[in-house]
Amino acid sequence: MSRPKLPRKSTSIDMTAMCDVAFLLLSFFILTTKFKASEAITVVTPSSVASKVAPDKDVVLITIDKNGKVFLSLDDEAKKQYIASALNSEKNLSINVTAFTKSTFFGTSFSQLPSFLAIPEADRKGNLLPGIPCKDSTQNELSDWLKIINDAYAGQKMNLLLKGDNVAKYPAFKNVLFAFKKNNFLKFQMVTNPESVPLGTDLYKMNQGKADSKVE
Repeated sequence: MSRPKLPRKSTSIDMTAMCDVAFLLLSFFILTTKFKASEAITVVTPSSVASKVAPDKDVVLITIDKNGKVFLSLDDEAKKQYIASALNSEKNLSINVTAFTKSTFFGTSFSQLPSFLAIPEADRKGNLLPGIPCKDSTQNELSDWLKIINDAYAGQKMNLLLKGDNVAKYPAFKNVLFAFKKNNFLKFQMVTNPESVPLGTDLYKMNQGKADSKVE
């Protein structure tokens, strides 16, 4: 007696649950992604083969643009409050502490700082600002900035970074380094544009040797 044949039915997969998961993941990434804001100071950094990532916390960033103008950036709001109070007491500036704390960077002389803070942050563009006076050893307000910043950190960890444009002239770097040395900041990190190690160089061969040893 032959076995009865069952009718064949096409396979159906319900994709509703998978679509829901996909949309949930898409919504999550859209809501949590932080888009990089446009930079107020345009700087084209030199290239290097360094692989170390710059710190993103407790950062004091000194930026030198292509015209040699110097700017200062701070990320710690508590430290900025201290610095604003210190500037008000030592320089008699009458700075708006709230505006100072919200500012992401500074690029003018002490005398013009209250006017600088009155400008909407969206309109603070590096090419329109004079920068912090840092012309020589006698006219170097960056040194005063660093002194107050050093007091604000008071022995706490601080990551001092120097970011310079590739076409900036050496005297601008020299004057910044003078301010570093005057405040006993003998260690700092340079911000560069990473690139791969050139083939055939000694560094390339050394890295290849390290990779071979790890494989073994």
